[in-house]
Amino acid sequence: MNLHSPSRPSNLPRRTLVAAVASALLAGSGLALAQPADPAAGYPSQPIRFIIPATAGGGTDVITRIIAKYMTEAWNSPVLVENRAGAGGVIAAQYVATQKPDGYTFLAIPSAFGVRSAIDPKLPYDPLKAFVGVGQTARSPSFMVVSPARGFKTLKDLIAFAKAQPQGIVYGSAGVGSTAHLHAAATAHLAGIKADHVAYKGTPEAVNDAMNGRVLYAFAPGPNALPLAREGKLQILVSSSLAGTKYMPGLQSLAQAGLPGYESEDWFGVLAPAGTPLAIRERVSKEMARILALTEVQERFGAFGAEPVSSSPQVFDAFVRDYIIRTRKLAEQIGMKPEG
Repeated sequence: MNLHSPSRPSNLPRRTLVAAVASALLAGSGLALAQPADPAAGYPSQPIRFIIPATAGGGTDVITRIIAKYMTEAWNSPVLVENRAGAGGVIAAQYVATQKPDGYTFLAIPSAFGVRSAIDPKLPYDPLKAFVGVGQTARSPSFMVVSPARGFKTLKDLIAFAKAQPQGIVYGSAGVGSTAHLHAAATAHLAGIKADHVAYKGTPEAVNDAMNGRVLYAFAPGPNALPLAREGKLQILVSSSLAGTKYMPGLQSLAQAGLPGYESEDWFGVLAPAGTPLAIRERVSKEMARILALTEVQERFGAFGAEPVSSSPQVFDAFVRDYIIRTRKLAEQIGMKPEG
């Protein structure tokens, strides 16, 4: 006796029948043939915000505003830049870490993000878990700046002056855990200088006090150092890396000036809150790469000592993680701590 379901057409194979029944059941539940939605479809549909963890006028601010301008024009949708300075970038980072991961709030970071993450175990967020990469945007040598009134001709002159001060000297930086803090602390350590650190709210403030002689020296990226040096308002003694020597005739790197053992560049990039879809991050990353490849953008960056650099979200994720690990080791060697 042949038994079969009365609802099964006799000419339909069993496997086909099973698929048909499953499809019908899914259709009844509203899930029929549902395809995963593309999170980047129709993006952007509202204003995008880039949060800057520093004051206006710093390298991160200048670079991000250029990108935001071109992005606004290309997407015909507002791309806004918002400065949230304070606590060495922690205030801005904590804010972005708590935002909805929908691709409309990003954190534009300098390498200081990696430095602070490396030296401060008490951050209110886990820098390796709270964020995901979007892409790198630029890199720039950092420059040691001093007041022209000091009369220093070389780095050796500064070191000799510093060692002759019984109470030591004071250097400034863009904040505790900033890349400028790392450069300045490493220089003092290698030179054997007794030095205290004064943390400012941002790079412009630190540069201003170095320019006016209130602190002996500070380090600053190209956007903050080169224009003022060309105007004669401050003096650049050395670059933090060999790459910086091409921007000024006769300028030396730390190693060339007689202080080998440390070489580093500042870098800039964009992060998003953890959970932000990769499709959206890739869309933003590709648009940033397109903008950074424009001749006029490259010329604008070059004028203030920065080089456009683009990368995928995955590559930038790995880059940031590696930088934090390496910087943590260096900070331990030179005794750099997250002091207030």
